[in-house]
Amino acid sequence: MMLISRRSALQGLAAGALGLGALNLAGCGRKKDADLAGVTLRAATYRGNPDSFFEQAGVADTPYTLETAQFAGGNLIAEAINAHSLDVGGMSEIPPIFIAAANPLLRIVAVLQGDVNNQVVLVPKDSPLQVTADLKGKRVGYVRATTSQYMLLKILKEQGLTFADITPVALSPQDGLAAFNQGSLDAWVIYGVVVQLAREAGARVLTTGLNRLSGNYLVAASKDALANPLKKRAIGDYLQRYAKTLAWIEADYTRWARIRAQLTSIPEAAYLQEYRERSAGYRLLPVSDAAIASQQDVADTFAAAGVIPAPVDVRPLWDDSLHEVLAKL
Repeated sequence: MMLISRRSALQGLAAGALGLGALNLAGCGRKKDADLAGVTLRAATYRGNPDSFFEQAGVADTPYTLETAQFAGGNLIAEAINAHSLDVGGMSEIPPIFIAAANPLLRIVAVLQGDVNNQVVLVPKDSPLQVTADLKGKRVGYVRATTSQYMLLKILKEQGLTFADITPVALSPQDGLAAFNQGSLDAWVIYGVVVQLAREAGARVLTTGLNRLSGNYLVAASKDALANPLKKRAIGDYLQRYAKTLAWIEADYTRWARIRAQLTSIPEAAYLQEYRERSAGYRLLPVSDAAIASQQDVADTFAAAGVIPAPVDVRPLWDDSLHEVLAKL
């Protein structure tokens, strides 16, 4: 498994391949499907993502060859799918919006719906800020082209404010944590387990994504893969295994937090706190009008704020041809 940076990803796209590490795990208790035996499914993952635990969950016996590559962000996954270098991968609602106008190869086939309380606005422990209206005139860190930026726009709009009313500071999560800990930010809009790490150092949660974010994370596939009947079957099978892994996680979250901590070097306690405070568990769902409308709202918000150059219609990005498979989960 490899961690793909923007530079190495783009080099791979130019070469026509990402050099993904093969993970042929067939033969672990399930007879290979003869039709799928010659199929190679190229899937994206993130460090510590549920699909990293197929073996522990007992679902690693794929009847096809599963090649995985670890990515640092959903934007890179979207680019790799669009460049014929990946078959399937997950991301937030946002990366497809940035390529929607270019008739991309990417199609959204499923929704992973879950927690929004892990997306927050943090302030230093001794900060005078008490409500979101207090953000006016302050230095606010965020991650560009992510749910962090979208949430910040939503919060400002709630208070009749725009980016012009704050000093917005676009930073990667790693740079944001450093800036926040050094006192260079008055507030930081951020997501994921890094929230717990900042809180351990004394940060306070000003507000969360609850009632602001959908909790929708998208599963995207390439049009080429969906047009191939065998590869499409493999994608459906992969998503079924993902759903079973989610059930395995829910059955004993403490076990998963312990194993995940070993894989990621993030303290187990951080994962457990994130679990205790989550707004909802994770569910893998088929395409729906509500999910499409949610992404359209994000696109419209970005267009109104000038984050993207013009409005886009996201509906053509969606493909419900795996609905029957997902409806059974």
